Amino acid sequence: METRIRVSFDQTLECMDKQEESKSRTKVSIRFYNDREVRAVWDEEKNKWWFSAVDIVAAITESPNPRKYWSVLKTRLKKADIELTTKCSQLKLMAADGKKYATDCFLQDDIADLVKLIPSKMTTDFLDWFTYSDNTIDGRSRKKAYTFLESNLVADKDVGTVKALQQIHSYIFGGLYDFAGEIRTKNISKGNFTFCMVDYLEQNLKKIEQMPENTFDKIVDKYVEMNVAHPFMEGNGRSTRIWLDLIFKKRLGKCVDWSKIAKNEYLNAMIESPVDSSKIRVLLKQALTDKIDDREIFIKGIDYSYYYEEHSGDSLS
Repeated sequence: METRIRVSFDQTLECMDKQEESKSRTKVSIRFYNDREVRAVWDEEKNKWWFSAVDIVAAITESPNPRKYWSVLKTRLKKADIELTTKCSQLKLMAADGKKYATDCFLQDDIADLVKLIPSKMTTDFLDWFTYSDNTIDGRSRKKAYTFLESNLVADKDVGTVKALQQIHSYIFGGLYDFAGEIRTKNISKGNFTFCMVDYLEQNLKKIEQMPENTFDKIVDKYVEMNVAHPFMEGNGRSTRIWLDLIFKKRLGKCVDWSKIAKNEYLNAMIESPVDSSKIRVLLKQALTDKIDDREIFIKGIDYSYYYEEHSGDSLS
């Protein structure tokens, strides 16, 4: 009897472990509408995203208390016998305090119906953003970036090389840009800053590739220099941040939790980095985590990385 109980107990634990493993592989995304977070979680069975109703309310109404606003709206929907309420499910999403709470969510197909019931002048604009954000080059490349971890594309021996950066760029932007993965052959600039001239680009990339990676500071030096080189016509920042994380992971057993670095702070630090890299060093060091295999950290990192590129103006990223 004891043996049977033990086997049953072990099987239960194994089942729980598999459930936790499955949960850990769930994609949890953060989108940004007018600099407001809209959290989402991926449904593997339906092959669709669920979006936080509270976040949508906050984004559209700019209410100081979006939870209360949503609670009142939900009560009205129930009283009106609107079927939309049956499409609402509670899923656990990470809150600002780092803890997960049950959150009312709607499938992406039902968001339009929900939004139309929220009286706001921003409704139409939000729907335009929501409908088209994933159909742009950024939206489509971000979907590809989400799967980068599973690709095992970059061999360990290639981490930190130009070849690895080209592989990352090609993976993310392949089929979207005809120059995906190719080193640029034209000069480019942002604002008043001109990136490495094409005549010297190949030589500079070889020097950057040979830069040491044995300490945090030396890795950041390499990252800053690669950013100044800007080897691609487009998509440099998104590719190089993944490249940086691979180096941190290999050399230090760390990666960057990009959700801990505010957009404007990052952009300003990168603008100053060619002359003074102290600010970007502080930001990166404070955001380092040893959760190198945490899928949620990676997915959030991709979301923030793409968020940095939205209307980045004269940023050097």
